[in-house]
Amino acid sequence: MWTVTGLFSALGAIVYAELGVTIPRSGGEYVYILQTFGPLPAFLAFWITFVVIGSASCAANSLIFADYILRPIYMDCTTPSFVVRIVALLGILTLCFIHCFSVKWATKTAIIFTTCKVAALLIIVGFGLFYLGKGNVESFHNSFEDSETSPGALALAFYQGFWAFSGWNYLNFLTGEVKNPGRTLPIVIILSLTTVTLIYIFTNVAYLAVLSPAEVLASGEGSTAIAVTFATRSMGVVGLIMPALVGASVFGSINGEIFSISRLAFTAGEEGHMPAILSMVNIDRLTPIPSILAVVILAILFQMSDNILYLIELTGFAFSVISAMAVCSLLYIRRTNPQMNTSGFKLPIFFPVLYLIVDIAIGILTIYQEPIKSAISLGVMLFGIVVYAFGVLWKKKPRPLLSLIYHITITLQKVLKVVEQDTVSATLESDDHLKLHGNSLEVSYD
Repeated sequence: MWTVTGLFSALGAIVYAELGVTIPRSGGEYVYILQTFGPLPAFLAFWITFVVIGSASCAANSLIFADYILRPIYMDCTTPSFVVRIVALLGILTLCFIHCFSVKWATKTAIIFTTCKVAALLIIVGFGLFYLGKGNVESFHNSFEDSETSPGALALAFYQGFWAFSGWNYLNFLTGEVKNPGRTLPIVIILSLTTVTLIYIFTNVAYLAVLSPAEVLASGEGSTAIAVTFATRSMGVVGLIMPALVGASVFGSINGEIFSISRLAFTAGEEGHMPAILSMVNIDRLTPIPSILAVVILAILFQMSDNILYLIELTGFAFSVISAMAVCSLLYIRRTNPQMNTSGFKLPIFFPVLYLIVDIAIGILTIYQEPIKSAISLGVMLFGIVVYAFGVLWKKKPRPLLSLIYHITITLQKVLKVVEQDTVSATLESDDHLKLHGNSLEVSYD
């Protein structure tokens, strides 16, 4: 399954690479669908990515982070759920502060914790190869015995594996900031996905070199800390650092999600699809504090769920919907406006079509296997139409409502010290400064 999900992720990544060079703007699927199919489908793409995929994924990762950090303390005991939530909350709030304070800090955080992730995986692979060399191959005999093989169960398992590779589309959120995307995007995506897939496959081989399939499954029931079980069994004293390393790697994943999804909210605010406050930046730190806070608040709400696997399946199903819309936009451009792609990087039509067929098939199987959960997920997604009608289509809002929105916006501007990005750029270029004037933040030309 890891090989299949890795190959499917690689397929999706190279298809997205063509999308990125065809429409070289930041914003990911939201921008592609906006330019191809118009505002309503684009808003739904934003709604699904922002509310469901990004926020739920942040919440799931924060709970996993907390579980790993707390595992050495509680050992074989069940970690109290309220303790997990408190640690998860502290983790997200810490990252919120870092992102609000400095973009440079957020970037350095990504580098540090990505290093921790690679180190943790390489240590696991190294010990696994050592045990394989000693002849520990019993777990590979009949390793699929008693496995669930129904199409629906395979679809749900696919989402859990696919989720581990999630993030390959986030580079498309920043395409506008990439130099020479026509050359850079395909190279970065292909190399990174190939490397990650190989590391994940070897990591799972390492697990089975030390643990039995039953122990691997048992480590995943009520706990995500399989690496801790592996470390305890195989590493001795070295295993004491494993929970910290794995926790750090998950912490880095949350960091990347907050960075990418907050920029998506920023772009939607600029397009008028979200409140204008989300497209504003802090005048001192030049960070998009409102959009960062929006992501963090939603993630905290999702943290109330005890079911991490459901959050993973929710994000997987939602991403199937959004990626299908994005690939349809590529096929539409290929048919109606092929000259848009001036980069020279163009895939055979077979690749996007294959990705779309598999993506839709997995979504249908998921609905068949989990109809109630799927209906809830679809309901949350389609609620975006109501939000769009109220927030975007309804132009003639009552004066009291407009006044309320105005005063809330002004109050948030004052509290967060934020203004529109163009205002900051103009001020920096003219060497003037910003100050409070009347009821709003304005540029002052002395």
